[in-house]
Amino acid sequence: MLELKALPREAVPAALDKAEHYRFLNEPREAESICLDVLAIEPDNQRAARTLLLALTDQFDRDLAGIFDRAREAARRLEDDYSRAYYGGIVFERAAKARLRRGGPHANFIAHDWLQQALEHFEAAEKLAPAGNPDATLRWNTCVRLFQSNPALRSGTPELEHQMLE
Repeated sequence: MLELKALPREAVPAALDKAEHYRFLNEPREAESICLDVLAIEPDNQRAARTLLLALTDQFDRDLAGIFDRAREAARRLEDDYSRAYYGGIVFERAAKARLRRGGPHANFIAHDWLQQALEHFEAAEKLAPAGNPDATLRWNTCVRLFQSNPALRSGTPELEHQMLE
């Protein structure tokens, strides 16, 4: 059986740069693998934890059901309250968007619920954000605009669900 090789500690910064590069190349599985290698030798490495979370959410269109819980767990493992709230919101926001793209039965209901949870996370993060950090506010506004642009989400009663029943 093949075994994983340990990453040398001195290679961690370069490995994390490479993980971010793979994310930008839309190769999230490679980024995930690198982050797991880093976390195997530095379990508390927050840059690796954040990059892993983002690499997992990059894969939601491929396998939302299989990855959603792993992404939520990654957010809970972040070390400060702001990061847990902000990145928890990212998980819910990206999951909602992936579910809307995939469609299917109850997609609008599920996306509505997840966007509401994203808003709750971003509101909590906004209160904890360092001065001058607009990230939670920007994500909040993105979610609100998604609600505004999709009447099925705005009302909480998806139009597609009604059409399917007719």
